[in-house]
Amino acid sequence: MTKDLTHTVLIADKNILDKYELVIGLEVHAQLLTNSKVFSSDSIAFGKEPNTNISVVTLAHPGTLPKLNKKVVELAIKMGLACGCSISRYNIFDRKNYFYPDLPKGYQITQDKTPICKGGEVSVKTKDGKVRNIPLNRIHIEEDAGKSIHLDGENETLIDLNRAGTPLIEIVSEPDLRTSEEAAVYMTEVRRLVRYLEICDGNMEEGSMRCDANVSVRLKGEKQLGKKVEVKNMNSIRNVQRAIDHEFVRQITLIEQGKSIISETRTFDADTGLTHSMRAKEEMNDYRYFPEPDLAPFIVSEAFLESVKAQMPLLPAQLFDKFTQQYGLSDYDAGVLTDEKNIALYFEEVCSNTTNYKAASNWLMGAVKYHLNKLAIDISDFPLKPEKIVELIDLVDANKVSFSIASSKLFNEMMENPALTALQTAEKLNLLQESTDDAILPIIEAVLAKNPDKVIAYQKGNKNLLGMFMGEVMQMSKGKLDPKKTNELIRKALEKK
Repeated sequence: MTKDLTHTVLIADKNILDKYELVIGLEVHAQLLTNSKVFSSDSIAFGKEPNTNISVVTLAHPGTLPKLNKKVVELAIKMGLACGCSISRYNIFDRKNYFYPDLPKGYQITQDKTPICKGGEVSVKTKDGKVRNIPLNRIHIEEDAGKSIHLDGENETLIDLNRAGTPLIEIVSEPDLRTSEEAAVYMTEVRRLVRYLEICDGNMEEGSMRCDANVSVRLKGEKQLGKKVEVKNMNSIRNVQRAIDHEFVRQITLIEQGKSIISETRTFDADTGLTHSMRAKEEMNDYRYFPEPDLAPFIVSEAFLESVKAQMPLLPAQLFDKFTQQYGLSDYDAGVLTDEKNIALYFEEVCSNTTNYKAASNWLMGAVKYHLNKLAIDISDFPLKPEKIVELIDLVDANKVSFSIASSKLFNEMMENPALTALQTAEKLNLLQESTDDAILPIIEAVLAKNPDKVIAYQKGNKNLLGMFMGEVMQMSKGKLDPKKTNELIRKALEKK
């Protein structure tokens, strides 16, 4: 049992918890990868000195006017197309009125009545293998606020306006998620999509992707939604899941005690795993939306929409289908290889020069991934280009080196000296396999002569000793013999004795 700030003992009885259903809607904010802000030419570069990426427009000086960044519209439409949304052709911006110290104008320019993308869905696969299409309400464009910084032990609040005016899309799901696990899988898929589209880096720790969770509970079988609570300030997918789990129990506890759920905004404390009240939740009329008078409506023309469609890359689901259907990979292999766009594209390039797709998958998921993790680098910085992996596959397929030698000694040497081909490296290290009888038989005879008692045991029926003989022969040859041919010759030699 845990206590929140009100010292309420949370219910731990599973029978009570099981009476209720969790209802979740997520609002994901993704900072768009533009060079400048949504309504000004100010830079959005991360990590700059506080209050340096600003101008009179960001600071909302009297007489300044916003101007829409066309790139923002393009990137927002890409996300809408990826999610199967309807793209709005006629768009206006609205003012959302509220005051925070880090919101210079005292209002936020956003889209209320005409979101750029309507409807759509995000497909997710849960741990049990089930696929669910989570419906979206909308994706709209808006500007970010600045950042308020509260230092431990200090009473003052520091304001950094570098982020103010940074372009965002807000991806709003319908309240159709039912477990924290589904929410986590949904977030993971949204992050993968924005990265594939190259519209956002998806870095939650830096705040370039953020999530607000709207959480409510109701008795199972009820149709009417419960009163929702919004949870903010979550900087990882894991914390989104933890916050939802806590809210589920907290809200049920209040209901079971005969108390009311307060519609409010709460913050999540990652250290304690608890949520705490921030402020009463604003209603829609509190924001006093009205059309932004300083921005003219913008029209998405057919030509512009077609130009954006032409730039769309293959998405994870499309690559997954290609890898399983065209390349014959398992669902597991295809899932791992499509998890990151650069890995998927690297694999695609390998497969364009070989038909041994399973071998290509094994190399990517084995030696390549091992070294990527060890070196903590992206595959775009990997020393070996895709053609080098093809050379390794060809050497193994031609029985010139064994896979074990190729994936260890040969691979490690090529990492150090990628200028040489795989064949040149194998020759340099004297790793090329011997596959002739004249090369293999003398070593087999030496091993059998060294172990006469085991030869007799084999001939009396202990066939498991074949592996021992194979290991001895390969050790004596330093792994340079063709394993398949060697195994066959050992068996024949033992049967002759």
